[in-house]
Amino acid sequence: MIGLISATAAGAAARDRLAAAWPDRTRVYDGPVGDAVRRAFAECEQLVCFLATGAVVRLVAPLLGDKASDPGVVCVDEGGRFAVSLVGGHGGGANELAREVGELLGAEPVVTTATDAVGVPGLDTLGLPVEGAVAAVSRALLDGEPVALHNESGWPLPALPVAPEGAYGIRVTDRLVELSGQEVVLRPPTLVVGVGASKGAPAEEVLELIEGSLREAGLSPRSVAALATVDAKAEEPGIVAAAGRLGVPLVTHTAEELAAVEVPNPSDAPLAAVGTPSVAEAAALLGGGELLVPKRKSAASPAMATCAVVRRPARGRLAVVGLGPGARDLLTPRAKAELQRASVLVGLDQYVDQIRDLLRPGTRVLESGLGAEEERARTAVEEARRGQAVALIGSGDAGVYAMASPALAEASDDIDVTGVPGVTAALAAAAILGAPLGHDHVSISLSDLHTPWEVIERRVRAAAEADIVVTFYNPRSRGRDWQLPKALAILAEHREPATPVGVVRNASRPDESGRLTTLAALDPATVDMMTVVTVGNTATRDIAGRMVTPRGYRWQTSEEDSK
Repeated sequence: MIGLISATAAGAAARDRLAAAWPDRTRVYDGPVGDAVRRAFAECEQLVCFLATGAVVRLVAPLLGDKASDPGVVCVDEGGRFAVSLVGGHGGGANELAREVGELLGAEPVVTTATDAVGVPGLDTLGLPVEGAVAAVSRALLDGEPVALHNESGWPLPALPVAPEGAYGIRVTDRLVELSGQEVVLRPPTLVVGVGASKGAPAEEVLELIEGSLREAGLSPRSVAALATVDAKAEEPGIVAAAGRLGVPLVTHTAEELAAVEVPNPSDAPLAAVGTPSVAEAAALLGGGELLVPKRKSAASPAMATCAVVRRPARGRLAVVGLGPGARDLLTPRAKAELQRASVLVGLDQYVDQIRDLLRPGTRVLESGLGAEEERARTAVEEARRGQAVALIGSGDAGVYAMASPALAEASDDIDVTGVPGVTAALAAAAILGAPLGHDHVSISLSDLHTPWEVIERRVRAAAEADIVVTFYNPRSRGRDWQLPKALAILAEHREPATPVGVVRNASRPDESGRLTTLAALDPATVDMMTVVTVGNTATRDIAGRMVTPRGYRWQTSEEDSK
């Protein structure tokens, strides 16, 4: 929850704008400002104070505890010009909150956290628990001193300015290690603890068994990704409570799934009780990995809990990122986050140029020209298989006539893949034209470089006969000048000459152009590869210079439509 505090009418007006925009995220604190700040500080994860920074400093100073637990605090000035991240930039999320508040209120976000200012990832922002000399190593990174990275787990990390050797060090491991005053350790979530328990097993017994087993094996509990058990124990209080205290999810599997896992220590007792000869070992091993701690029983008499520990291998990560049609404000926040999370960027050279300034220092860029799409897809997958965090970029939405399909055709289940949607050319063009896609619509590429023309023509004819709005991608190039006239002729067999046609070139870019014409009047020679052509159906109309396709073939008003 975000607490909102203001002292003046102008501050209250800006406060109310935030409250209206984020009704489920915010709570307004009224009354004397000092009391309001104290209450919000105790009750909320973040605060936005519409007050001078000096006033907020004096109010929150006595309340501060430590950076791991303090809420993030953002100040907005009386004129609404700046959103200042004051406290808890990373741990409290104030840096990102300042950016969100700035975007909503039209204020400039002010972030003074050193790592954010120079584009170096903060060690406490990598999504992994961090221990050790965080401040000293962060300062070394900022000062350009050599910092060695020892990534024992092979966990995919964003670009970090590290060196093979150095007086300072970053270790990525799930093992318990002794650190010098110049090292930090990042804890990757590589460990899965399988747990079995008799009915009524105390949480203390389960937790003591888990923690003792990890400690004796030299493993950190902060690297535990999940507890796993049989589904018959999904609501066993002791197991549920242990997962809660460790702060990890409880994953359950059926007895049939567990019985199929080969384990070193099967037993008749769980077979009789829940239908599988192993719970702890099988639940930990299901999904693969190295058995580090075979089944152990708790020390209580009688023993009511068992556990086993497996290390899952780190997996490389491939993010397929859609950059949108070109305008920076149509690049999604999620896409920006993925670009900054990557240690390797793969893309078409002209697309790389669009977003190069968003990459973190040290990001390895693998770019190539037109025609090398399959090579880029293979490169991205290979880099992910080497354990890298890879971003593969494409224009528009990467899944629409772009890089997602060749990449996923190459990828197997040995890497993690995430897709980041983008604004497609068809949608960007439609927004310029009006509302041409208000009813059923289809996108068809007229490029026959990868698809035989006979197949393309069959699809165009089907769309024509079905009376569906059609958006043509790749409509015409120097070497392909007859396909668009042919496609338009097929549509003309089923649509009137006056059918509206929208032509948009370089949607959302500085030289954007858009015009509305008709099926009979469109000159294909005015179209090139940077153009999207949208042909309406029999219901599409030119209304006040805008291309509009009704939601139905008759304008309908109903209770359903009015919602």
